[in-house]
Amino acid sequence: MESADLSLRVATPDDAAELLRVIGAAFSARRPVDPPADALADTVDDIARALSEGTGVLVEADGEIVAGLLIDIEGDTATLRRVSVVPEASGQGVAREMVTAALTVAADLGASRARLVAREEFPELIRWWGEHGFVVLGPAPKGLWLGRDLPVILDVPTAEAMQELGRRLAALLRPGDVIVATGDLGAGKTTLTQGIGEGLDVEGPVISPTFVISRVHPSRGEGPALVHVDAYRLGEASELADIDLDASLEQSVTLVEWGSGLAEWLAEDRLDIEIARGQSSDVRTVYLTGTGPRWAGALDELREQA
Repeated sequence: MESADLSLRVATPDDAAELLRVIGAAFSARRPVDPPADALADTVDDIARALSEGTGVLVEADGEIVAGLLIDIEGDTATLRRVSVVPEASGQGVAREMVTAALTVAADLGASRARLVAREEFPELIRWWGEHGFVVLGPAPKGLWLGRDLPVILDVPTAEAMQELGRRLAALLRPGDVIVATGDLGAGKTTLTQGIGEGLDVEGPVISPTFVISRVHPSRGEGPALVHVDAYRLGEASELADIDLDASLEQSVTLVEWGSGLAEWLAEDRLDIEIARGQSSDVRTVYLTGTGPRWAGALDELREQA
């Protein structure tokens, strides 16, 4: 399984039988609970109907479905159900990749919030969802409702528009905020950071700190400084820890380029920004994902303008 070629795709009703197999394997492998999980009573028709009325996401390994989930959309809320990974594929990051894709699919379909039910008998699962930005919303039948905001997805056509997006983001930022920015070389991470620097009114110029790893831009006024970090040359999170960012975290806005997989430990509440190239050479698609209570609803103004 570790060497398998993994791929993700949207599910169709034709996948119902295979997805039911995955759901059955995943839920049967869990500790018994009373009452039993509703998933164990599902039929192929139930899954096909759910995929017809909503949608789903699948993970395939060498062409075989090893993980899947259902997405129900009602209004601005996406409900994730039957989140399942076959036992032999668990513990390898498959669920994380699948849920990340599902949140993006839900956002593309117009939802702004995601929720799910977690059984209290599985505190390890509740912790897992918490690590992925979900917070407890309240009691639910047979468990707890967990929820989080969905990514804000914006198409940015020019470098000037990317800087303007940075200035708009700066208006939402406050001391202690951590931003983790990812994207290919030339995607626009530094351009976005320049706009954030302008919006925060910090001393410049704001340029990529690749060779010095980090650069501090003090505020010209009473706002927070901008700590700009480039983790491109860093191999692991411990190398980022050696920079001693902890000393300035509470008073500054800290932005880490190339920080995915390295910088998440800096703060439980953070803003993840992914910049992807669009179909043309100029257009970029920006995914803004707030994690933790700090970002609950904080991006709604940008979402309304999307």
